[in-house]
Amino acid sequence: MPINQALVNQERILSFAFVSAPRMKREGDEPFAFQSREFLRKLTVGKVLTFKVLYSMPTGVKRDFGTVNLQTGESLPEYALSEGWVKLRDVANRKDESGESKALLEKLELLGATAKHESKGIWADEDEKLETAYEIPDAKAFVEQWQGKDIIATVEKVLTGDRMVLRLHTAPFKHLQTLVHIAGIRTPTTKRTNPSDGKEQPAEPFGAEAHQFVESRLLQRNVTVNVLGLSPQGTLVCTIGHSRGNIAEFLLKAGLARCTDFHSTMLGGQMTVLREAEQQAKDEKVGVFQGITTTKSSTSSDIEATVSRVQTADTVYIRTRSGEEKRVNLSSIRQPKLADPKQAPFQPDAKDFLRKRLIGKHVKVTIDGKRPASEGYEEREVVTVTFNNKNAALLLVEAGYASVIRHRRDDDDRSPFYDELLAAEETAQKAEKGMWSPKPPAAKVYQDYSESLQKAKIQSSVLQRQKKIPAVVDFVKSGSRFTVLIPRENAKLTFVLSGIRAPRSARNANEKSDPFGQEAHDFANRRCMQRDVEIDVESTDKVGGFIGTLYINRENFAKLLLEEGLASVHKYSADQSGNGNELFAAEKKAKDARKGMWHDYDPSAKEGSDSAEEPATNGHAINGDPKINQNKDYRDVLISHIEPTGRLKLQTIGRQTTAKLTELMSKFAKFHSAPSNAAPLPGPPKAGDYVAAKFSEDGHWYRARIRRNDREAKKADILFIDYGNSESLPWSSLRPLSQPQFSVQELKPQATDAALSFLQFPTAQEYLADGVNFIGSTMANKELVASVEATDKDGTLWITLFDPKSESKEEDESLNKKIVSEGFAMVAKKLRSWELGRGKVLQSLKAKEEEAKSERRGMWEYGDLTED
Repeated sequence: MPINQALVNQERILSFAFVSAPRMKREGDEPFAFQSREFLRKLTVGKVLTFKVLYSMPTGVKRDFGTVNLQTGESLPEYALSEGWVKLRDVANRKDESGESKALLEKLELLGATAKHESKGIWADEDEKLETAYEIPDAKAFVEQWQGKDIIATVEKVLTGDRMVLRLHTAPFKHLQTLVHIAGIRTPTTKRTNPSDGKEQPAEPFGAEAHQFVESRLLQRNVTVNVLGLSPQGTLVCTIGHSRGNIAEFLLKAGLARCTDFHSTMLGGQMTVLREAEQQAKDEKVGVFQGITTTKSSTSSDIEATVSRVQTADTVYIRTRSGEEKRVNLSSIRQPKLADPKQAPFQPDAKDFLRKRLIGKHVKVTIDGKRPASEGYEEREVVTVTFNNKNAALLLVEAGYASVIRHRRDDDDRSPFYDELLAAEETAQKAEKGMWSPKPPAAKVYQDYSESLQKAKIQSSVLQRQKKIPAVVDFVKSGSRFTVLIPRENAKLTFVLSGIRAPRSARNANEKSDPFGQEAHDFANRRCMQRDVEIDVESTDKVGGFIGTLYINRENFAKLLLEEGLASVHKYSADQSGNGNELFAAEKKAKDARKGMWHDYDPSAKEGSDSAEEPATNGHAINGDPKINQNKDYRDVLISHIEPTGRLKLQTIGRQTTAKLTELMSKFAKFHSAPSNAAPLPGPPKAGDYVAAKFSEDGHWYRARIRRNDREAKKADILFIDYGNSESLPWSSLRPLSQPQFSVQELKPQATDAALSFLQFPTAQEYLADGVNFIGSTMANKELVASVEATDKDGTLWITLFDPKSESKEEDESLNKKIVSEGFAMVAKKLRSWELGRGKVLQSLKAKEEEAKSERRGMWEYGDLTED
């Protein structure tokens, strides 16, 4: 839009002949000065008129004096004089001696005398005094008072296209004259003089055009002002509206301004209108956008994809429908900065926030541009990811887990929702959410329980008591081997799927995968990586891995691998897991469909027995397979402790066991009763340490082992290794177990884990507690005989208990049978392979179960609970 120099050059200043008006001054207006000017402003500004010069004053700056005629018929200064808003000059008769001037003077004298006689205008008896302020004493308070309210104002001066001096009509007789900035835009600067050195600085391209555009439309006009806020320099930031709308929008459409991000949060939704106006000017290449090219694609770039991995809070991996996987960045946001000590602690929470919402989800990916390669980073696409009509980047910013990037003016990788992001960031900062909180998050440090077999066994005993433990797959090592995190336990473990063999995948470029090993690995990656899962821990392997079942979306993942033909069943370990039928059915389904490793399956060929092979899972030994006792193994035992789950802790009776323990405990008590042996622990205990612990119920000292340590509370969870019970004790109740005569090498821990064969206790806590109480009241601390049928790899004994006073040692007289008969347990629904081979025992136990049901004993008091 080129500037019209002809119009600028024809602009003239004309003073009315023979009259004067009250003056408006910064130090104080003359009476009726504002009213006089308002009369003339409303009458003439923006109107077409004709004028005539009667005389000039050549001294100093040349001034022309004359008359003006309006299209409405009024003539000035006659009309102004008749209304009393100007008065005749005292020296008016000396200006011009022509006949025309004398006639005009006579007319003016008459009009002035009439207005004075009628007390019009400045001749009124009282002046309604107008207070005009030129400074804002408290700009912040002013904004709070007027924010969201419309103020009528007069444009006194246009400085540049985006700055002007306004007279704000804050009250009928109170005005405020101040500098304001038009919200949402920045126009090119005009020619100006640098006050520091007096040098003239030229205008930026289109600076003069922007100035003329605003001045020709708004100067001396009334406008509607909406105060939004303050600039960093303390200038009011406002929207300026005239009869046709927001002047900022028209400047943008004409290509005479650009949007500025600094006012986005003040404008809110109005910023979208300004962005659209700017885009229109860009598309039409007008004004400051002439000759500008953009690298941003004009075609639609929406992609349907699945989020396969969350690398950071602003970077994700997506997998398209074609199977291509690529890394993308979320547009216009940045995760908490690692270099900022206040933000860095929020990185894990921010990543997990995004993981929970996106991982595995079908999303729409809109490509907003490309972030160019920089030092250490390759070029990558920046995108907007939406799911369920929610913008992932916006959710992060709203939660305080990401900040908004301040883009350069010509950046073409800006999010289309940039203004919403800025507003969300400001709201999160005010609410002190996420990384804007003055308090850092609680640090979560995961302890790796798979780094040693010893630590794995200790933690395994804790996890085996729990079912369907919530966990997160942190890494997929192979088709059936994972790294999982258990947030509620702060535990990290290597987890191995039980009951199956999966082919080995290559660990590096120099290795070769087993057939279908990489396919199994890729399948596990797609289905499990970073997903929320549930696990059941059954046992541990020889290198500290935890063996068990992993559930993804409530489905056994081992079954899914088998159905895809990417694993085979290991018969024996499948039976031990209790999921044998399910796993065999899944394998058969894959065989029938000739999927995966069964693509050339021949059902007529003789299949080898899995039980005769060395069990392996993805190159690792299958563990948790109990050793079955082929011969009768009877032991004299004491039940020293009963777990709430019904599991037992046994002591074996004998000269080298309980007798030796009694002797040791006598010396142990005497040792710790001596004041000289009351030394506390030398430092905080560690999980796995052996210590002496003071039992809270009797005040005596016993050998124990640390299960878990709470450094903040200075407490430790300990297990009494000779009796099997556990409790939480303060560090002050612990002492070193460094004396050789009391060490576990001198006498190994006497409490052995045991479980009752063939039995399953009820899940209802009330009936489970009744069963535990029954065992405690009839069997605890009594000499019993245990028939050991099998031994798990972790040392747990599967036993049938007998009363030694009974003449028979056959299973028909077992205490296991008595527990079933009283309705405190049922025959297990999922029997292990060695239990299935005891048909006579099972038949006898099921008969007692039916008897308990019919007589409504124990758990059967309200009928058969298993029928549902």
